[in-house]
Amino acid sequence: MAIILGIDPGSRITGFGVIQQQGSRLIYVGSGCIRAASTRVSTKALGEPTMAERLKIIFDGVTELITQYCPTEFAIEQVFMARNPDSALKLGQARGVAMVAAANQALEVAEYSARHIKQAVVGTGAANKEQVQHMVMQVLKLPSRPQADAADALAVAITHAHTRTTLIKRAR
Repeated sequence: MAIILGIDPGSRITGFGVIQQQGSRLIYVGSGCIRAASTRVSTKALGEPTMAERLKIIFDGVTELITQYCPTEFAIEQVFMARNPDSALKLGQARGVAMVAAANQALEVAEYSARHIKQAVVGTGAANKEQVQHMVMQVLKLPSRPQADAADALAVAITHAHTRTTLIKRAR
């Protein structure tokens, strides 16, 4: 039995999804978002949190998730090349602090491209967010569609579970 924490990194909203894998069966455990854009950690009066503050919120949030759910596996989406280099840099930083939070808790980090995740969950690497949400709902037998960032994180966890199963079968 494995408990898998999937992360969809973002500098403002980082999605998370936790599933339990029992053989070929996937069971929903929990999901949600770490909202770094709306939380204040400094004593600054008004305005958005600084990038450093947002990264701390993400790091602390992922650390708290690891403590709460005790995952045995950790998977995260790789950075894609955005049109805006500044956005790609911020995404990479958010991804980095999530990975460090996992490494600090002695979890190995598995990384998957967005295209690979969509292919594994929907069947096409060109799937849109609604298709991912729908398939996550079907695979995990959820009563309603999860929020988009949480669905993406659950898709990361599902992809890791499928990859893990394939690797175990090949090892035999």
